[in-house]
Amino acid sequence: MPLAPYLNQIPPEITAVSDYVSFARVRLNDNAWAYLHSGAADEITFRNNRLAFDDCGLLSRALVDVRGGHTRLELFGQTLQHPILLAPVAYQQLFHPEGELAAVRAASAMDAPMVVSTLANHTLEDIARHAHTPLWFQLYFQADREFTLSLVRRAEAAGYQALVVTVDASIAGVRNREQRVGFHLPDGISAVNLQGIRQLPVALTQGQSAVFDGLMAHAPTWRDIERLRQLTDLPLLLKGITHPADAQLAIQLGVDGLIVSNHGGRTLDTVPAALQLLPNITAAVQGQVPVLLDGGVRRGTDIVKAIALGASAVLIGRPMIYGMATAGALGVAHVLRLLWEELEVAMALTGCRTLDEITPDVLARNNA
Repeated sequence: MPLAPYLNQIPPEITAVSDYVSFARVRLNDNAWAYLHSGAADEITFRNNRLAFDDCGLLSRALVDVRGGHTRLELFGQTLQHPILLAPVAYQQLFHPEGELAAVRAASAMDAPMVVSTLANHTLEDIARHAHTPLWFQLYFQADREFTLSLVRRAEAAGYQALVVTVDASIAGVRNREQRVGFHLPDGISAVNLQGIRQLPVALTQGQSAVFDGLMAHAPTWRDIERLRQLTDLPLLLKGITHPADAQLAIQLGVDGLIVSNHGGRTLDTVPAALQLLPNITAAVQGQVPVLLDGGVRRGTDIVKAIALGASAVLIGRPMIYGMATAGALGVAHVLRLLWEELEVAMALTGCRTLDEITPDVLARNNA
C-alpha cells in the first residue's frame, strides 16, 4: 500500500499532540518509523518517559486573578516567548523531504529556539540562513577532535547562540526494533556536516573488547568538556545528565546549563524517566545554572509539572517529528502552538501568571 501524502492543512480531528502519531505512522515506512518511535532494548525507559507525567498530578486554584500573565523567560541572555525548544533530532529528511528546513521555519514562526543536530541533513550554515529564531548547536564529539572543533567554529561563525554537547550516547543503545527491520539510511540521506572527516580506525588485538577497546576507544571524557569550555565563549550545556554527581562535575568545569535527558529512552534502557530524574538534578545544582528537561513532553500540563520540579524550559523531539511527518513545517508549528496554548491554560487553572509562579505547590502532595 502506498504511503499517504504529506498534508498541506491540519485535519480538524487533530486537536492534541497525541493525535499526530497515527497520521505520522501512515506517512512513514517501517524503516523511518522504527528509528522514530522506539527505544533501546525492551523500551521500558521509552514508555516510562511518558507515564511519569501521567502519574504526576496537578492542583487547581480557584479565583486567582491571572490577568497580564505570560510565558516569557530569560535564558542564557536570550528573551524567549515560551519555554518550549525543538530538540536535536538526527536525519530529519527520513521524515519529510525538507527535513531541518521545515523545522526551522516552524520554529521561527512560533518563536521557539531550535537545537540543530550534528547529524542534520542540511548544513549548519544553510539552516542558519533560514532561521529567524535562536539556534543552538548540538555537538557529538568525533574521534577526530580537530574536526570536532571545526564544527564548533562553524556554529560560532553561523551565529548559533549556544552549544549543547550530548554526553549520554558515546555508544548507541541496543535498539532491537531497529535491528528487526534492518534500519538503514536511504540513498541521499547523510550527515552532511561530517563530510571530510578523517576516519580513525581502531585495531583490536586478541582479548580486547569490541565495546571497551573498540567502540569506546575515542569516546569523550570530562577532559574534553574542560578543554571545550576553554575554547568557546558560547553558553555550554550538557545534554544527557541523569546523575547528580555528573551535574556537580559539570558545574565545576564551568558548564552554563544542563539538560536532564535519557536520550528519549534510546541508549540505556531502564534509566528512570526524565521527569523522575529532574528533582535530584535540580537539588544538586541548587540554582547555579539553568536545568532543562527533555523526554516525554506531550501536553502543556507536562510543561507545568517540569517547571514545578525545577526545569527552566523543556525540549520536544518526537512531537516535532510527528508533526513534520504529517504536514511539514505547518505540522511542527501546529505542535508548538498546541503546547503553548495548553501551557497557558494550565497556568491559568493552577493560578500562575508567570513561569516564576510555578512552584512545587501546584503538584499534588504525593508528587511534590
